[in-house]
Amino acid sequence: MAIEVRIPTILRTHTGGAKTVEGAGKTLSELIDDIEARHVGLKERLVHNGDLRKFVNVYVNDEDVRFRGGLGAEVSDGDVVTVLPAVAGG
Repeated sequence: MAIEVRIPTILRTHTGGAKTVEGAGKTLSELIDDIEARHVGLKERLVHNGDLRKFVNVYVNDEDVRFRGGLGAEVSDGDVVTVLPAVAGG
C-alpha cells in the first residue's frame, strides 16, 4: 500500500494531468523526494530553502502538517496527503 497524494489543478502540469499520485517515505520530506523522482519540478513548487513554501498548504489525513512538524511530519502507507495552494483575495 502506498501514500496517496492529491494534486491541485495548478500543479498537474508536473504530474501529466494526474489528480493523484502515489509515493513512499517515512516523512513528508521523503515522500516529496520520492514523488519528485517521477514528477520532476513538483518539489520546487512545494519546497523553498528547506521548508514548505508559505503559499502551499499540505494536509496529512486532513491535519495541517505545519502542526505536525512540517517536512518532518511522519507519513505512512494508507495516508492521504492533500496539497492545496493558499488562496487570497476578497
